[in-house]
Amino acid sequence: MAKEEKAQNIVKPTAEGIAASARAASTRGLPPVHLWNPPDCGDLDMRIARDGTWFYLGTPIGRPELVRLFSTILRKDGDRYVLVTPVEKVGIIVDDAPFVAVDFEAAGEGAEQDLKFFTNLGDTAEAGPEHPIRVERDPETGEPAPYVHIRADLEALIDRKSFYRLVEIGAHADVDGESWFGLWSGGVFFPVIPSADLP
Repeated sequence: MAKEEKAQNIVKPTAEGIAASARAASTRGLPPVHLWNPPDCGDLDMRIARDGTWFYLGTPIGRPELVRLFSTILRKDGDRYVLVTPVEKVGIIVDDAPFVAVDFEAAGEGAEQDLKFFTNLGDTAEAGPEHPIRVERDPETGEPAPYVHIRADLEALIDRKSFYRLVEIGAHADVDGESWFGLWSGGVFFPVIPSADLP
């Protein structure tokens, strides 16, 4: 009986156990999750909603410091999002992107413009070659879904208010012989929508 319970504890990790392992491995800055290759312990009933809210067992996690801790050990393995510690790896569900870009600062103008994004969990990223902006459009409604790369294949969905502000400072540029409306940052032009498709 004791052996069965022990086996069940190994097969079914908990958020508390993952948090304890993450705290034990924490260092200044982000932990080196890309270097860790622990055993896969299955999936955890944890989900990140499209608005950036983290849920555990169907309930929102109300402690911001715990959510931040989990976000530092988040990794994307192929199409799967996992929380990784030196001793275990568990899958979680991400509805859209694991972060939400809730604000940005713009400096400069035109091709000299730089855009610095701030996420709901305290991460920052300056859009450019290493942190590209991309926009997906819903094939039925045409509704844009803008993203900015934060780190290691993890993106932030740019929230609506920030995207509206970005549109106000957008510009037109030639992309492969076609005029596009988009955004400059870090010396790179990120196309958003063909100029001809603008209302």
